[in-house]
Amino acid sequence: MFKACILDIDGTLLDSVESIAYVANQVLKEYGLTPQPVESYKYFAGDGADELMKRALRAAGDPEMIHYEEGRTLYREIFAKDPFYHVKAFDGMPETLLELKKKGVRLAVLSNKPHPAAVKAIEGIYGKECFDVILGQREGMKRKPSPEGAWMIAKKFGVTPKECMYVGDTNTDMQTGKSAGMYTIGVTWGFRDRSELVENHADILIDHPTELISVWEMNAGEETL
Repeated sequence: MFKACILDIDGTLLDSVESIAYVANQVLKEYGLTPQPVESYKYFAGDGADELMKRALRAAGDPEMIHYEEGRTLYREIFAKDPFYHVKAFDGMPETLLELKKKGVRLAVLSNKPHPAAVKAIEGIYGKECFDVILGQREGMKRKPSPEGAWMIAKKFGVTPKECMYVGDTNTDMQTGKSAGMYTIGVTWGFRDRSELVENHADILIDHPTELISVWEMNAGEETL
């Protein structure tokens, strides 16, 4: 039986691509670079704020990363001023999480966002009581797709990797879950398309948050039998 569910933030829990694009494009404008389409940020995001800015700068005409150090700092400053600009929970996700909690499933967030930003984003939209653990990128911890963070969460919960559902919307998420030995669930409402999730060996794809409950019940039923 699955006893824990670990979820990514951007594109999985939060519909945030417009927010990410808005902040990064403000940075690009500051240096006279061309703002990038919102759609492009679905591919720039996923590996942390620093990598996002590198990708945005390259696309905007700064392949030598001349503005990177200043830009990465400015990104955080702008984001901190209005972290919830055009950010919302995906339809059905709050209700799904509540139902999983009622079934005794431990809930966690694992993100490549800097840890303070991850906590602020989740607690600002979902409140402080929804998740048992929120773990963002911090010094001394390898970022996804390293399984390190996922293993830390499983250990804290006192469960095995096989007892964990790992939920995300990108290749990085699927690689993380697979490396950790967890059951990987690829969500199709996020930043990437179905083919990327399939190519990175998602155990199952779901098209709506409420399907997470069906996945849990399917596994619970197999355990009972």
